[in-house]
Amino acid sequence: MKKPVLFVLFWVGMCVNLFAQDEEKEIKMVVNNLFAGMKSGDSTLARSAFAKDCIFQTVGNKDGKTVVRNESLDGFIKLIGSPHPQKFDERIVFTKILVDGPLASVWTDYKFYVDEKFSHCGVNSFQLVKGEGGWQIVYLIDTRRKDDCKF
Repeated sequence: MKKPVLFVLFWVGMCVNLFAQDEEKEIKMVVNNLFAGMKSGDSTLARSAFAKDCIFQTVGNKDGKTVVRNESLDGFIKLIGSPHPQKFDERIVFTKILVDGPLASVWTDYKFYVDEKFSHCGVNSFQLVKGEGGWQIVYLIDTRRKDDCKF
């Protein structure tokens, strides 16, 4: 009696694991589309990663105090799509992905380059929601610094 129960539990566990891997793959694709769009100047690809009313923020330092600045997502997308001689290249490493149903939290370390010249590094924290159109970023906040880069 124990063997059939263990067999069923094993297969249920395998199915759950495969489902989780598929979800992570879809989530990574959305985040990677953002950075592929940035690098190639494809504002349509970059914009497709974001929900309509996404909150876009950065953590900075002003006069020795931590401040959170609201950024304009539309301005960011316009910058990506506008002709510019430099190539914006944000190189990321997926550090942690957490998923609970239609909500995902993604943490990525990054280094940002303009052409091949290092500009800054930091961490991105993404919140994504899966709706009818799939996963989209609803909130993005990042840090920016010039040193103590993790990778």
